[in-house]
Amino acid sequence: MMNGVAAPDPFSLVTVTLFKGVTNRDDNTPLWQHLLNLQSRVRDYVRILGLDLVLDEAEGFAYLRQRDEEQEADALPRLVPRRQLGFGLSLLLALLRKKLAEFDASSAEARLVLQVDDIVEMMRLFLPDTTNEARLRVRIEGHITRAVEMGFLRRMRASEELYEVQRILKAFVDAQWLSDFNERLEAYHRHGAGLAETDEA
Repeated sequence: MMNGVAAPDPFSLVTVTLFKGVTNRDDNTPLWQHLLNLQSRVRDYVRILGLDLVLDEAEGFAYLRQRDEEQEADALPRLVPRRQLGFGLSLLLALLRKKLAEFDASSAEARLVLQVDDIVEMMRLFLPDTTNEARLRVRIEGHITRAVEMGFLRRMRASEELYEVQRILKAFVDAQWLSDFNERLEAYHRHGAGLAETDEA
């Protein structure tokens, strides 16, 4: 008890934090430890609400996922909404996932940190050619902002130009998806070329 106010119950704190979004080990180590200790209880609780707890101890992240029961007559309303990803954001996540795989295969470091300029150059190859570089950068920075909001990137405190790629991305872009990556990038390239032709028409 501090200043006459009781400390929050660990189970309540963990559960409310999960409902707010992704929980990362590096963000709050004591909270993460509570989650590990209480994970069975959390799983039982959220299951009642039609949710599953996804917890990756090795990578250090956890989140709630809606159970796939929509085809059942008594399915619960969705608590976790589906997110429709546009072309630009999908491309960004695909490129970040590939970069993370390459980083893990070649580096002993735990954190992949990229500059905004690195991300812009990564995406430039798959976006329509343009003479308006400022407009292109604004569009890409918009995708970066969405990726931050969704928990896939984190802005570094040291600089607004640096972003850490969050490992939860591996849960959303799985190994099978990654194995088809070249085909997907070719499709993105064709899509980008189509947009360029439309802009020129």
